[in-house]
Amino acid sequence: MRGCEFCFPHRLPAYSAYVSAPEQAKASTDSGRGPDITPLIPIIRRIIYARVSNRTVAEDLVQEALVRVLGAAHRVELGMLEPYAIVTARNLVASLWKERDRDRRNEHRVLDLVPMASPDEDLLKRVDQDAVTTALGRLSERERQTLLAHEVSGRDTRSLGAELGLSPGAVAAQLNRTRARLRVEYLLALQAVEVPTERCRPVLFALSVGDRRRQREVDAARHLLGCELCATISQPLMRSSPSDHETSIRIEGDSDIVRARRNARELASLLGFSRTDLTMIATAVSEIARNIVRFAGNGEVTIELLDTPGPGVQVVARDVGPGIPDVDRALTDGYSSYNGLGLGLPGARRLMDEFCVVSEIGRGTTVTMIKWKKEG
Repeated sequence: MRGCEFCFPHRLPAYSAYVSAPEQAKASTDSGRGPDITPLIPIIRRIIYARVSNRTVAEDLVQEALVRVLGAAHRVELGMLEPYAIVTARNLVASLWKERDRDRRNEHRVLDLVPMASPDEDLLKRVDQDAVTTALGRLSERERQTLLAHEVSGRDTRSLGAELGLSPGAVAAQLNRTRARLRVEYLLALQAVEVPTERCRPVLFALSVGDRRRQREVDAARHLLGCELCATISQPLMRSSPSDHETSIRIEGDSDIVRARRNARELASLLGFSRTDLTMIATAVSEIARNIVRFAGNGEVTIELLDTPGPGVQVVARDVGPGIPDVDRALTDGYSSYNGLGLGLPGARRLMDEFCVVSEIGRGTTVTMIKWKKEG
């Protein structure tokens, strides 16, 4: 295994695969790691925002321009970066206009398809009822009777506790676990599938109940990346208990990359990051997610707001791909295992304050990065 050990949610330990922001700035000057492109972001934004009225589209173009500038930073002379950034921003806007003009010219060719008739509602209700009945049947007798007594008969936790010899709080906790188990069994019954491994139900239950400690114990994140069924079932389970401070996006294609960077920007904006920092965060997330698609095929990006030791945003990207043979080399500025304009790991690291890579051949890679909100 290559990389560094985790000690989150606070600070990452010093390691060759982790470089702090001051060290990055020094390295950029002393060892040619690459220039600081932060002053170029307002220039790129002004050019694009003056020409594109849709703010979401404009910000996507800003991030794409930043990716291209950073990708070319090690190949062009320092004085050429600003002109290159200006030309890149203008070309991206021109490409957008050409694409929209082409769409308008071909708009008349789009067919108005007659919408399909909606499925039979009675059939859907029967399927749903059958799934609920099956799910209830998979609970233990005690779980089922307690749940029905509370939900159907309307008995409170105090009277149920007196009957079961438990405190009202213990009954409430038991009901919570039962509901979580019922959600899992309902979704499995609705899709008429059986879990492929013994690990599936413990992982799905940990997600359904929202128990982070249990999720770590069963290594839920890695299991979801390797089990297609659990990855599918997990989506409604995790949506059932949304968090205002954390979001996870499964990465499988370009549309997921866009969703990940937008979610990162929206979540980070809750902490009051500057527009420049928001662009840097979104661009770093975009590149790490792009690496997942390109090298691993699929994975997951989790974005979480931090409050200790100060306000910040943490991004964890996981995959179960081939792994990175040489992490130190992969973090070398200008290194790339493909021909393209992407930033790769070195570019993403320059955009964030803390950066850590853990990779194991044949088991996958986890990238953890943090951006701290500057005071003032």
